Amino acid sequence: MAIKKVPRLPYRRGSQSSEDDFFDIPDERCLTIIKRQLRRIRTWIVFVLFVLFVVWLRRERPQPSTLPHINYDLVDWSRYAYSQYATSSAYLCNAVMIFEALQRLGSRAQRVLFFPEDWDVTVESERDRDSQLLAMARDKLNVMLIPIDMEMIKPGAGPGEPWDKSISKLLAFGESEYDRIIHLDSDANVLQNMDELFFLPPAKVAMPRAYWELPATKQLSSLLIVIEPSYNEYKALIEAALPAMYGQKSVNISSAHRYDMELLNERYADSATVLPHRQYGLVSGEFRAEDHRNFLGNDYEVWDPDKVLSEAKLVHFSDWPLPKPWVMWPQKLLAEMLPKCQQNPGTPQESGCRNREVWKGIYHDFRRRRKDICKLLSYPAPDWPPTDHLESSDSNDPA
Repeated sequence: MAIKKVPRLPYRRGSQSSEDDFFDIPDERCLTIIKRQLRRIRTWIVFVLFVLFVVWLRRERPQPSTLPHINYDLVDWSRYAYSQYATSSAYLCNAVMIFEALQRLGSRAQRVLFFPEDWDVTVESERDRDSQLLAMARDKLNVMLIPIDMEMIKPGAGPGEPWDKSISKLLAFGESEYDRIIHLDSDANVLQNMDELFFLPPAKVAMPRAYWELPATKQLSSLLIVIEPSYNEYKALIEAALPAMYGQKSVNISSAHRYDMELLNERYADSATVLPHRQYGLVSGEFRAEDHRNFLGNDYEVWDPDKVLSEAKLVHFSDWPLPKPWVMWPQKLLAEMLPKCQQNPGTPQESGCRNREVWKGIYHDFRRRRKDICKLLSYPAPDWPPTDHLESSDSNDPA
């Protein structure tokens, strides 16, 4: 008779392999069990995935896209426009450069240029640069050209009478076929698309503050204006300007103040939407400043010129008494006006000159684009110190 073999039970430490303790729990340390589990590949995979998930949760959140709730593909862009005005050859080139930047950066809005009615698009010679630029704006940049009677803007102004031509920007208030117009000062570098400003909450105007005048005054700056066109607003602004137009009121056209700013602040100081100046009101002179608290809005944040420039939508040229960027710098004045280095300034060992590099880069970019787009070089540097005539000339238009 065959004897059936009973399978041998595995040895369990401490059990003596007896039937009496057959159902005892194996006497193993918890550490031994954990080590055995960690040796399994799937445990490591789960652990790695968990760590990656924690890192992902702690990542720096990207800035939200501009107005993600608006489908730009469904917008009727014929209702929105950027406007410029040109009262001289230099400012005509500037306006064309602004429109070129807007097109290159993908803006979909319309473009409007106001210019003197005695100009035309008939190119009579290779030296007829004004007509060439007007034709370029119309044909290549899809700009609507609107001729204006300059006497409508400054009636009664005799020869040699000083007048702040920036009043011409008030014309944009009368373009009521548009729901909104963004008017930009043309002496600026446009750095990023600004189409999001067309979809601000309703307001007659939106403007950044002239932050360089804080805290003494909270004046609005007219270097960028988001306008809801209205004939009533246009009429009211022109009527408010009439006393100055006819010489019944003195006009301050200094480097720090312009008449259009005065008019707009008188009417909209308490009702305008205030735009953040970091994005929409940066001036080039900020890179020459030593105290940036007015720009930063606090006294604890560290000034970083590269970060500031990367956040800005545009930078406006304002470095009085240096002339505007289409005029060469007087070398004696430039030496005085260059941004100072942070360590050992003015010595062969100077360092920490990033402000200077960024500042010079802004001007270099403007002049390079002026040469490439308008085929124009900068004017020769004026004499220094300037005469009264130079101080009131277009080359030194106030910021």
